[in-house]
Amino acid sequence: MTSGTQAYGEAWYWDNRYSNEPGPFDWYQKYLTLAPIITLYVPPTLPILVVGCGNSAFSEGMVDDGGYTDVVNIDISSVVVEAMKHKYQDRPQLKYVKMDVRDMSDFQSETFGAVIDKGTLDSILCGNNSRQNATKMLEETWRVLKDKGVYVLVTYGAPLYRLRLLQDSCSWTIKLHVIEKLASEDKSDHPIWELTKPVPLNDDGSSVEEALGRNPDVHYIYICTKDISANSNINA
Repeated sequence: MTSGTQAYGEAWYWDNRYSNEPGPFDWYQKYLTLAPIITLYVPPTLPILVVGCGNSAFSEGMVDDGGYTDVVNIDISSVVVEAMKHKYQDRPQLKYVKMDVRDMSDFQSETFGAVIDKGTLDSILCGNNSRQNATKMLEETWRVLKDKGVYVLVTYGAPLYRLRLLQDSCSWTIKLHVIEKLASEDKSDHPIWELTKPVPLNDDGSSVEEALGRNPDVHYIYICTKDISANSNINA
C-alpha cells in the first residue's frame, strides 16, 4: 500500500485530499509574510507561474496586495483546479490550469518572468522516483522561464539537501534567503536573519550554518535566476 508521502506525486492523492479538505490552506508561508521577497525579485508586469497551487490564497494575495496582473496557477489535481476556477471566475488576473509540473509542454519556452514554488519540489522529493521527477520539474521550470527570470523556491530543505539538486539540474545563479517558519505579518523584533538580506552561500552551503547556526527553525527561499548569457552552452 502506498504511504501518504510516497503518493505526493500522484493526482489521485491530491484529488482525494482536496475533496475532503476544501478550505484554503497555505503551505509554509502566506503572501504577506513573503511579500518583501516577492516584490524584490518578481516583476509585476510579466506573467507569473505558481506551481502546485492547491487551494492556497497566495495568488489572490499577489493580485490584491501585490498588484500582479497575470498569475497562472497549475496543479495536478483536477478537483482543486475546478474549485479554484469557480472561486475566482470573476478575477481575470488569476488563471487555473490542470497540469503536471514535470511536463508543462502546453506552455511555450520562455513564457514566464517568474515561477513560484511553495512546497511542490518538497512534495515530489517525498514521492517515488523522487530524484528523477525533481529533475524533470526543474528542467521544465528552466524551460518556461524567460531569460533573467527567477524560480522562487520556498522549502524546508537546507542547502545540504537542496543546493546540489539545483546545481545539477540547470545552471542557475542562486541566492538564498530565510524566514522563520512561524513568521507573522508583524515583523519580529529579533529575526534570525533579515528577510531581504541574502545569506552567504558557498558551493556546498556550509556558509549557511556559519551564519545561522545549526538547525535553524526557518524556511529556505532559493532565488534561482536563469541567465542564458552566463551559460552560453545551456539551451533555453
